[in-house]
Amino acid sequence: MTEAATRSAYDSVAVLYADMFRDVMDDLPFDRALLAVFAELTRDSGPVADLGCGPGRLTGHLASLGLPAFGVDLSPGMIAQARKEHPDLRFDVGTITALDLADGSLGGILAWYSTIHAAPEDLPRIFAEFHRVLAPGGHLLIAFQACEGDAPQPFDHKVALAYRWPLDPLSALLRRAGLTEVARLHREASVHERFPAGHLLLRKP
Repeated sequence: MTEAATRSAYDSVAVLYADMFRDVMDDLPFDRALLAVFAELTRDSGPVADLGCGPGRLTGHLASLGLPAFGVDLSPGMIAQARKEHPDLRFDVGTITALDLADGSLGGILAWYSTIHAAPEDLPRIFAEFHRVLAPGGHLLIAFQACEGDAPQPFDHKVALAYRWPLDPLSALLRRAGLTEVARLHREASVHERFPAGHLLLRKP
């Protein structure tokens, strides 16, 4: 699916999406714990970007944990919702395939289900971009729908075509981009989810 199609799909559901997922983290204690670890690791490292921030709920959560967080999203509709919900924070329209950020300018990147719509062949370029903008010692936390096996599996995401990933192959792609795995979490689906969740925490040497 093209970026233009993904942008249009999310623009069309931006208001509904913001309402539906506003309190989703309340029922995900493992996810909150991992975000707290990420915040501790990045607190004194510089700006932290929530890439694919949607309506900004996790950008706001990171800010509440003491991080100088800002959000970037492909969808202008989502950015409008984020600015409405969090008027004190910075939100920019942009693409994770070509970030308008200087080399080594970030202490941390949160990519929370924001790479799932990328075709598998596009991920090396996206992960190289993450590596470019991270400062040495900076951390990336990525979340995604997980699966078993050796290859990604497409699925009928409610907004746009998406892919589930096994943890090992995705970690291998990130390592090839120059990032080192620090920790991982695989958890079963919550009552509100269709699939298990995967999380990888990585560091730029």
